[in-house]
Amino acid sequence: MAILTIKAVEAAKPDPSGTKDTYLYDDDVKGFGLRIRPSGAKTFILQYRVHGGRKAQGRRLTIGKLGSPWTPTTARARAEELLRDYVSRGIDPMGAKTDARNAPTVGALVEIYLTKGLAAKPDKKVSSWKTDESNLRRHVIPLLGKKKARDVIKADIEHFRRDVTNGKTIAEEKTKSRGRAIVRGGAGTALRSAAVLSAMLKWAFEQELIPHNPAVGINLSRQKLSRQKFLSAGEIYSLAQSLDKLEHTGVNATPLEAIRVLLFTGARRNEILNLKWEYLDLDEGRINLPDSKTGAKSIPLGAPALEVLARQPRNDVSPWVFPSRRGGGPYVGLRKVFLQACKLAKLKNVRIHDLRHSFASFAVAGGATLFVTGKILGHKQARATEVYAHLDDDPLKAAANRISKRIAAATRNQPKKNVVAIGRSN
Repeated sequence: MAILTIKAVEAAKPDPSGTKDTYLYDDDVKGFGLRIRPSGAKTFILQYRVHGGRKAQGRRLTIGKLGSPWTPTTARARAEELLRDYVSRGIDPMGAKTDARNAPTVGALVEIYLTKGLAAKPDKKVSSWKTDESNLRRHVIPLLGKKKARDVIKADIEHFRRDVTNGKTIAEEKTKSRGRAIVRGGAGTALRSAAVLSAMLKWAFEQELIPHNPAVGINLSRQKLSRQKFLSAGEIYSLAQSLDKLEHTGVNATPLEAIRVLLFTGARRNEILNLKWEYLDLDEGRINLPDSKTGAKSIPLGAPALEVLARQPRNDVSPWVFPSRRGGGPYVGLRKVFLQACKLAKLKNVRIHDLRHSFASFAVAGGATLFVTGKILGHKQARATEVYAHLDDDPLKAAANRISKRIAAATRNQPKKNVVAIGRSN
């Protein structure tokens, strides 16, 4: 035994027999030593004991080979650190090292979450899980997939959100069903992806897969109201005119009619595109959906919406109100036709979902309460309708009828300046 100085380490020789390792231990730091292989290779080690079960078990941890950065001084400091921060607290540093090496990456955690996370959230809809999976695979994995999940910090999530906003995950993917898919970035995508990432990290922490939740304190507030688009009466008139022009030029009427129903009901896109005849009650004037984003819901129909739905051709072959021309499914590709109509109407930065926002804005402007507006839209929670604050069954139907008639009026008449109106020309 001796103090492991650089002189002592350099003078150390391997076992003369050339068949076994030789060890020199430091007098100052218990367990700190030098291992000399028969080949002459020298490595700093730390020998210690951990208590588990009835007997204490001996461990021998490799600190590093002699040479930069490991000298007797730096290796001794590391040995003291391990003894102080791990061994003295009953933690096995070799076990911690193994755990760190075997800890899942963010990419591996995504697979675990998508497989096991469903059990922890039984009320979450399958469609929502599909959306989460898309965000995780298309944005989280490309940017953070190789990083150890336990090493993710708050700054990583903030950088991730900024990178998605700036378009670092924009890509074009091949798909089996549609040929290709465009992966877009932007602030909205970044917000949704960061929210999904935060939910996954929270779940992982609860399952003890990571030592801490780095998403705590991350600002995931929704986009400000000013970012939402509400069409004016004049804009709705222009959109209605463009729909008619497209129909007169031979464009498939199915997507054009679907857009009119969206305009007159404030329904979500998939609620109308996936509408089956069995869900439609023209006599009662409502759509009864067995399932939607917020569960089963009933959509009251005003006269203009009923008129559009009543004139849709019906046959015994397809169950869909708006069927695809090819195959037996519902219509797809609505966005392409909608953008075509917006271009013709000279409307910029308008999304299909903005028709829903516009319906709500006309409702509130027309005197409907936030409660009634939320009921018509099918909001499950009151706060979902509160964004329109700036602006019984029969009352709901009456309000829907009144709102959609105002929208229909705008489609038939070019509004005068500063006059509100809405709808479809004949």
